[in-house]
Amino acid sequence: MMSGHMKTLLSAASLLALTACASSDASFSTFGREAGSLLDEGGFGNPTMNNVLIHSGQKSYVVDLSRRFAAETPSTVNFAFNSAQLDASAQATLREQANWIRQFPEVRFRVFGHTDAVGSNAYNKRLGRARANAVVHFLASQGIDRSRLEALVSFGETQPLVVSEGRERQNRRTVTEVSGFVESHPSVLNGKYAEVIFRDYATNGPFIRSELEGITGAEVATGN
Repeated sequence: MMSGHMKTLLSAASLLALTACASSDASFSTFGREAGSLLDEGGFGNPTMNNVLIHSGQKSYVVDLSRRFAAETPSTVNFAFNSAQLDASAQATLREQANWIRQFPEVRFRVFGHTDAVGSNAYNKRLGRARANAVVHFLASQGIDRSRLEALVSFGETQPLVVSEGRERQNRRTVTEVSGFVESHPSVLNGKYAEVIFRDYATNGPFIRSELEGITGAEVATGN
């Protein structure tokens, strides 16, 4: 007959074994938690969270559009030394910017002018603004409402791309960025979001369709 001491030892051993199983088997960790909690691996509910952030104003459309503009369009143009004249390359880049900007009539933009480190701060400030104004005037000539464009200045000593005291073309530049919405709209919702989606589809739809048709044709030709 098993002694009481032995029964106590066996009970303790059994409890330890169950504890070990619980720590290694994820199914035991759901005890006391909501059903399905193990299905959430970090991505579950992100779309809902995104909607909450947008509707509450915590997620900035300005930031999202700024990233999209920089990803889809060259935002920088460069200048010759001591010049605010737009060369052929700069004008071609600005035409691309204007094409993108025309898709979003509710969005405002700002242009930062930069110089290299040659010259005085005061002179570089005037030159940087002249470059920003040259870009704004060109964009306006492409049909962009002047009220949506703002020319700012930041001379080369403060924000150089290449640290140099001499002539550096990469520092002689303007940068175009999204700055906000016309009439201080906090977002492109409020009746405007569908317009943005439609413009995006109208612009990229033919390209997407041609790409898909190309893939389908290749699959038919190869028998895949």
